[in-house]
Amino acid sequence: MSLPSEMRAVEIAEAGGPEVLRPVTVPVPVPGAGQILIAVDYAGVNRPDALQRAGMYNPPADASPLPGLEAAGTIAAVGAGVSRWAVGDKVTALLPGGGYAEYVLTAADHALPVPDGMPMDQAAALCETYFTVWSNVFMRGGLTAGERFLVHGGSSGIGTTAIQLAREFGARVFATAGSSGKCAACVELGAERAINYREEDFVEVMRSEGGANVILDMVGGTYIYKNIKSLANDGRLVQIAFLQGPKAEINFAQMMTRRLTLTGSTLRPQSDEAKARIARELEEKVWPLLIAGRIGPVMDSEFALGEAAAAHAHMESSTHIGKIVLKVR
Repeated sequence: MSLPSEMRAVEIAEAGGPEVLRPVTVPVPVPGAGQILIAVDYAGVNRPDALQRAGMYNPPADASPLPGLEAAGTIAAVGAGVSRWAVGDKVTALLPGGGYAEYVLTAADHALPVPDGMPMDQAAALCETYFTVWSNVFMRGGLTAGERFLVHGGSSGIGTTAIQLAREFGARVFATAGSSGKCAACVELGAERAINYREEDFVEVMRSEGGANVILDMVGGTYIYKNIKSLANDGRLVQIAFLQGPKAEINFAQMMTRRLTLTGSTLRPQSDEAKARIARELEEKVWPLLIAGRIGPVMDSEFALGEAAAAHAHMESSTHIGKIVLKVR
């Protein structure tokens, strides 16, 4: 594959709102040892991209400053020591950054094959959410069959993924969402009960069910205290974001008396090996479900690469259900 020297991309001109996303032309990156260069077909749009744009989630020092944490496309070049992949392979990949561009670099071990028959726009919507949900709900939260699982923001990309995976692995699934339409979408995906947080108290609902064994939360703020009240004895609260803020006043004595676990993680700062381990588990345990069509990304909308600002505005309006992607080529 003959590579150009320059590519179209979208950069963050300065910290701010969606309007600071600006189309630019930049050099095509060159893969180093253990890396692959992907010619991007589609890139996923995610909340961490908006946090980076706002100046609240800086990329690692060795990562591209361009936004974009997941993409799907064709391998255009491989670095030294890469044996699994070859030029021309179709992949979907977790990225350290740089996905809003025609070409992007990532570690070879962070890429996975595009599931048979899956369109590339859907493939681009897999990695950021599937890596996040699998590592937090199953690896960190230890969700098992028969347990009660509550996910907040059930109609988001994370939420729709978590509902499907928890359902497939035998959990009883509950979700919160902010409208009747979003609640209906959660139930259709497999939630036993969807709770409209504008009309019902999720604490009361979960306590009436015996409490949640695992909660996945990205809201924070007042939800931290409410989540703890919603947990069953030996329950696990897994925090992955703080849309309402990271601070709350809670009584930690109940951690001991009720044997609770409060944990959480962010994906981007983890080591290459940690991400590679998540990728291996996904390929072994989740990819067969994708190939069989038992689960899949819920797609909301598609924007052109140059319309990244509009894509961010749409995401931050919170009117979407599922994933938003950028069409790059």
